[in-house]
Amino acid sequence: MAFLRSISPPELRLSLTAGRVYLRFPLLSDHAAWSDLRARSREFLAPWEPLWPHDDLTRGAFKHRIKRYARDIRNDVSYPFFIFETATGELLGGVTVSNIRRGVAYAGSLGYWIGAPHANQGYMADGVRALLPYVFEDLNLNRLEAACLPANEPSKKLLRKCGFSEEGMARDYLKINGRWQDHLLFALLRRDVRL
Repeated sequence: MAFLRSISPPELRLSLTAGRVYLRFPLLSDHAAWSDLRARSREFLAPWEPLWPHDDLTRGAFKHRIKRYARDIRNDVSYPFFIFETATGELLGGVTVSNIRRGVAYAGSLGYWIGAPHANQGYMADGVRALLPYVFEDLNLNRLEAACLPANEPSKKLLRKCGFSEEGMARDYLKINGRWQDHLLFALLRRDVRL
């Protein structure tokens, strides 16, 4: 944690909790649990994510990822968290607020993934709920956006369950699984959330 304290603004909370989970910033020591969970979940995650680099699960690639996370936090453009089960400390997945825009927007984008063994058990809803006070109070954003593939029923259900409203369709929005694909756009406003 000393590594993160050295790069984080003093007001940055290092752990968030809700329901059965807690969130914290990724650490280099998370590599083994992260790479194991991602490897076991590869087939499950592939339809919903960009193509993985050939070395994605290596320690070296993870070290670069941690450095990028630290830079993004310093630059106030992205805040990544890993999601852990409170009772066991087991890594379940991750959630990130990225593409942060200030100025007249005060908005960011929500991204998330859950390991296959933990899917459809409500952990991600707990994770998003843990993140919302941080987004709207600590980061002072007014709008949190999310996008998902139209066929991703669990993701649409999650976003609606967490209070997001569907706003429309974006054509060829993101390159997922090697192809540009349309996405449904969702958003949650500060005024929509009871904090």
